[in-house]
Amino acid sequence: MSAAAAGKTIPGAHLTHLTHLTAYVNARMIDPASGYDGPGELLTQGGLIVDAGEKIFADGIPEDCEIIDCDGKVLCPGLIDMKVFTGEPGAEHKETLESASLAAAAGGITTIVTMPNSDPVIDDISLVEFLKRRARFGALVNVHPMAAATQGLKGEGMSEIGLMRQAGAVAFTDGVQAVANAVLMRRLLSYASRFDALIVQHIEEPSLAAGGCMNEGEIATRLGLPGIPDAAETIMLERDLRLVELTRARYHADQLSCAASVEIIREAKRQGLPVSCGVSAAHLALNENDVGNYRTFFKLSPPLRREEDRLALVAGIADGVIDVIVSGHNPQDQESKRLPFAQAATGGIGLETLLSVALGCFLDGNIALPKLLACMTINPARLLGLPGGKLSKGQPADLVLFDPGKSWVVDGNKLRSKSKNSPFEDRHLQGVVLRTVVAGEAVFIRQED
Repeated sequence: MSAAAAGKTIPGAHLTHLTHLTAYVNARMIDPASGYDGPGELLTQGGLIVDAGEKIFADGIPEDCEIIDCDGKVLCPGLIDMKVFTGEPGAEHKETLESASLAAAAGGITTIVTMPNSDPVIDDISLVEFLKRRARFGALVNVHPMAAATQGLKGEGMSEIGLMRQAGAVAFTDGVQAVANAVLMRRLLSYASRFDALIVQHIEEPSLAAGGCMNEGEIATRLGLPGIPDAAETIMLERDLRLVELTRARYHADQLSCAASVEIIREAKRQGLPVSCGVSAAHLALNENDVGNYRTFFKLSPPLRREEDRLALVAGIADGVIDVIVSGHNPQDQESKRLPFAQAATGGIGLETLLSVALGCFLDGNIALPKLLACMTINPARLLGLPGGKLSKGQPADLVLFDPGKSWVVDGNKLRSKSKNSPFEDRHLQGVVLRTVVAGEAVFIRQED
């Protein structure tokens, strides 16, 4: 299979309620929830896993059963990406739920969690319901919305957390900006704790970050670009954790970017605070040097930091301090990126590259594969109270089959996202998705050229 293998997506496949049996045989089965990593077989019927184990077909495969020979490749739960921006509603020229789900399926992602930064903002019940309705009929994969923590994302008044949680919002966040007002944040946490709701914070103190466009340091000085100090992140994180101590509410720092933040979270967990955190795949693989010759595809939020910070983030995954790996998928059109670095829009796409980029940590020998996959399967499922993330009887048949030893080249023209602003464009990555299954039905099958 070549690096340019286009793959096939099957629109609407998971929407048909079928009860046929599918047997997956000859797999290297990895179930991060149980820690199992070894030879395995799995049986699905309709949208559920019927059985999974080392030798479940010892007495033979059931009749009328579709057989998928995994050829020794990795079969694991479908990935759950809990930070995805789409352009719908309001900026469909950048991305739609349909195009995002096509990209997700090609990347082995069976569930995406969308951010509320749209037009209009997802800040009331009707909009949460609208998004869920649109996803049911227009997306190949499962879609769950996060709703706005504050009305209109203005950071001035709380949104109606209780009612939106009942309507299906899985968490609450202001997306690309922090809730800066400490009194409001305390009220948010206190109110959310009544519903066991998760507050997700973009940890960046806005006044310290204002005007900055990359990591503050020698590289920024050399390039003549205004920097964002890592103190903008750690100050916000420290403040929020003190508020968590007061309220005991569930709190998630959505993207760490520096070594100091890893240590702050480590201490908070040692104290037993109900906190979790994530990191983007890009921050595990890239650093500030990648900005190079003012390459705007590397303008991300939070900014890419020093190599020492990148290594600390990888170590944070390895020792369990960091819970989740996300794509941070943030599509921007050409007009938004073809500008001087300081004026260019922030963000990069990442759905199709999430698994391959994250696998770099395993291939470098830094992280065991089950632990790495847990950060994209069972960990986000548990944090958000979502089904999936396990290979066991009765669980949703959301699966990915991939070859960790196969390489490919990121070709922007072949990415399924509407926007093409990938920081990994033209890079050789390792780890190719062969098949993605949602509710028992294949929504992506990689094809030979």
